[in-house]
Amino acid sequence: MLKILGKILLAILIVIILIVAALAALLFYFKYRNEHYWNYAEPAGEIEKKYTAFGDHDVSYTEFEAENADYEKYEIWYPSDLAESDHTWPLVVMANGTGVPASQYKEVFRHLASWGFVVVGNEDKNCRTGASSAAALDFVLGLNQDEVSDFCDKIDVSHIGIAGHSQGGVGAVNAVTAQENGKLYQAVFAASTTSLLFADDHVLGAEWRYDMSKITIPCFMVAGTGKGDAGTATDKTATEGQGICPLWSMTENYNAIPDTADKVMARRVGKDHGDMLRYADGYMTAWFLYYLQGDTQAGEAFFGSHAEILSNENWQDVKVNP
Repeated sequence: MLKILGKILLAILIVIILIVAALAALLFYFKYRNEHYWNYAEPAGEIEKKYTAFGDHDVSYTEFEAENADYEKYEIWYPSDLAESDHTWPLVVMANGTGVPASQYKEVFRHLASWGFVVVGNEDKNCRTGASSAAALDFVLGLNQDEVSDFCDKIDVSHIGIAGHSQGGVGAVNAVTAQENGKLYQAVFAASTTSLLFADDHVLGAEWRYDMSKITIPCFMVAGTGKGDAGTATDKTATEGQGICPLWSMTENYNAIPDTADKVMARRVGKDHGDMLRYADGYMTAWFLYYLQGDTQAGEAFFGSHAEILSNENWQDVKVNP
């Protein structure tokens, strides 16, 4: 009897070990996939494929304690050859999504830095006003003037962009339009920007307000067609089915941007709210390469009669101006 019981316990132990090993392997797979998401992003267009791939630069990382406890720290990813280089590098500030601070975006920062950008973010959980992005920008510009910093005279202050996801989309817009140093930005990328409905005073409150009509620089807006982003509501009055970034809100935001500014909106087919930084990354990278580095091939993704995004099967509801 004891011999049989021993065999049963041994079998149970083996099953437990196999389950634990399988879970560990699964977690390792998802961690690896997340850290190398550009290999799994399924780009369709040739330009999208090019800029979804990892860039030519090795990437280094550093961090500095922030003066504001809510921001915790400024995290900077940058090309490893920055200190030895004899030229300046464009800067991109990143605004956090709700519950997703810079430390959880690190693969996206690293990817963008590999294409020749200095990329900075922080840990602010309430970035919607744009204040923490403004502080991050000021901090890096301070390093650019600090003679003992590796970043001294390495930032191209005439080529600065900002990107944000979800709440960070609101934060990016407000950093450009409502913060004192907002005039320093030359391009903005906003992914799954929180709907105009939620920016209403009676829903999330005044701090969530943003005004796209004040945007005067090139603006690229994306969202997903998945239920979380898109919902089922077709306008602001619907009492059910409101997504985080529905088509009606995107369209209103796009139309509000003056036609004197370059602007693009598009929705990623089959992807949802949490996917939009990684699955739009190829075109986000192209957007900043075009406006901040003068890469004309990158611009072909968006502009001209044969703009790639217009015929890319990954994207729908595309609007482009000019």
